[in-house]
Amino acid sequence: MKTCLAQETYAVFTLEIEKGETDCRSVDDVIEYFKARIEEHPLACLVAVFDHLAHTRGLRHGRVSEDILSARSVVLCFGITLPEARAMAARPRVIGICELADRFVVTFLEAPMPVANTTMEGWALGLVGPQPASPGP
Repeated sequence: MKTCLAQETYAVFTLEIEKGETDCRSVDDVIEYFKARIEEHPLACLVAVFDHLAHTRGLRHGRVSEDILSARSVVLCFGITLPEARAMAARPRVIGICELADRFVVTFLEAPMPVANTTMEGWALGLVGPQPASPGP
């Protein structure tokens, strides 16, 4: 097995949103918001939603901070190109959402593709204020 640094060390983007700053009242609302953004984006694809809190609590030695009420991950892909096999190590993308008593914390790892970062950052910032209506069937 080889270890290499593919480009650089990637930063973690974090946005804390007070519950009074958004129409979202639960992690489910935040998940639905992100699912709608992914669905309407021409390059993004929803892969899964993962309940990290349930998983960790289900582990024999799992520990969760007492202030975390919910922790879910939206897994998505912006796979515009696949230039080499190593690119798979940084895919798919994950947007983490934690609910605390007074706020939501949205996090994601910096992607090697600037358009993905810009898009995910815009989506996260879009949670602040009134929420757009979800696209209908």
